[in-house]
Amino acid sequence: MTHRRTPHRAAVAVTATALTFTVLASAPPASAPFASTAKPGPAPVAEVRHGAPAGVATDVTVRTDAGLVRGARSGAHRIFQGIPYAGAPKGRHRWAPPRPVRPWKGVRDATKPGPLCPQVPSAYARISSTEEDCLALNVTTPPAATRRRAAPVLVWIHGDGSVGGGSFFDGRRLAERGLLVVTVNYRLGVFGGLALPGLQGSGTFGLQDQRAALTWVRNNARAFGGDPGNVTVAGVSFGASAVAGHLTSPASRGLFHRAVMASGEALMDMPAGAMGPDVPGYPWYVWRTGREMEDITTEMTSSLGCRDRRPQRTLACLRALPVKTILKVPYIMNAFQAFGYGNATLPELPPTALRAGRFHRVPVLSGATRDEHRTFVGMTYDAVGREFTEADYVRALHTAFGERPAKRVRAEYPTSAYPSPALAWATVITDRMWARGTHDQHEALARHAPVYAYEFADRDAPMFLPLPGDFDFGAFHAGDIPYLFEDETAERKFTPAQRRLSTTMSGYWAAFARTGTPRGAGLPAWPPYRPGPVGRPYTQSLAPHRIGPVDYYREHNLGFWNRER
Repeated sequence: MTHRRTPHRAAVAVTATALTFTVLASAPPASAPFASTAKPGPAPVAEVRHGAPAGVATDVTVRTDAGLVRGARSGAHRIFQGIPYAGAPKGRHRWAPPRPVRPWKGVRDATKPGPLCPQVPSAYARISSTEEDCLALNVTTPPAATRRRAAPVLVWIHGDGSVGGGSFFDGRRLAERGLLVVTVNYRLGVFGGLALPGLQGSGTFGLQDQRAALTWVRNNARAFGGDPGNVTVAGVSFGASAVAGHLTSPASRGLFHRAVMASGEALMDMPAGAMGPDVPGYPWYVWRTGREMEDITTEMTSSLGCRDRRPQRTLACLRALPVKTILKVPYIMNAFQAFGYGNATLPELPPTALRAGRFHRVPVLSGATRDEHRTFVGMTYDAVGREFTEADYVRALHTAFGERPAKRVRAEYPTSAYPSPALAWATVITDRMWARGTHDQHEALARHAPVYAYEFADRDAPMFLPLPGDFDFGAFHAGDIPYLFEDETAERKFTPAQRRLSTTMSGYWAAFARTGTPRGAGLPAWPPYRPGPVGRPYTQSLAPHRIGPVDYYREHNLGFWNRER
């Protein structure tokens, strides 16, 4: 496999597809108006489908450590939106560690979403923002009938890393199960990942924002009826990788007591061409050295006129630029969908720390979808009208694995065994990249902490993207998230069996957040994962008509892929 230190921009554009998709399960439809230059404060910056319904009473006031906030009632729930947890990262605070929010007088309106962090729209997520005063979170409380004692807290870190926001995730389904649900905004793209020599926090500003939000939860959860001593940090895709970062970050110690990682990439590499024909391979999907992050910064900011041999002057120049000017650089947000390590936040490469047991040993619920990579093959080829052919398959195998290994892979995954070459290629990368990485993650974690592994296997999960072509997405990447967070588009398409699956999954997640085990009345048994070779590496399959064990290792042909290491 060939690795490059700095991706060229065409490669960045295609690589971005992988992470961009994870926010789409909850973003506004393409027809929604853009959230452009929103003012700081409680005003909404996008027409979102989630959050408190219009017209509810706004008579709920809670005192936070920075001041009073007024939320809204939504049925049995209380919902607070746009609560600032850190000061505005603008001016000299752009690319600086998050700082405490300035206390306010009076009662702050928390009935509407706060501003999204700076981002640009994509073809499938028509949202944007230029507002840097965006470090806000949203709180959904459980019904009063379940509030006999302090509620377990679930803090949700959304995926992608270049678009999205916490307000797109409606926590009422999980709150109904007795959880206090907190969803978070954090700095995205270049604003969260820029790196320069000598710059404190380089490559980790988004991760530091999330830690600041967890600190806010520790200090304020009790005011909303939550238990600061029982916090679960959870995320999907890029957000799940952030959770892995917090597991290995010394500065995050004590801020959470359980972790959930959905489709996480903590121990996943990336074969060349896996994310598109021009995308180079990387030894790690989301982790970059400090030098690599600095090189990306140099490449992506070169057109902004701030280059100087003195990093301090480069930083001062970049901080003085309007957000709009920075966002005009092609792919500048997508290029920073990674975390830098070798710094105070991530002192060592997280996979190394996880394998060595140098992480916060809390219970972990972790898994992936059965057909992870169909999303990216479909969005690049057949589902957008570009057929992935037999010749494409041969070239892709050669690019990813080299001449001799490609022949062995083709013999193991002949196109004659699949409905199309596209599905053959999607299966190859699902097994080789996603499943092997997920298995390695479970093996590493389970040697030192309780792990509950799952595979989301609903191959008829509702697809919500407006794609013109016909493609079988199966149990696609992030397809499980609408089963946990309420989503109007998916909800309308659910069958009765899928609604039952959603009920079971939210029950599992709530039980895990409450006790550290996904066990509860009426829930099918879910034993812990015991690492091999002498253990019992149990994985729970989650599908509408079957919930039970799956031989994940065999299903994804990991014996073959481990021999190919």
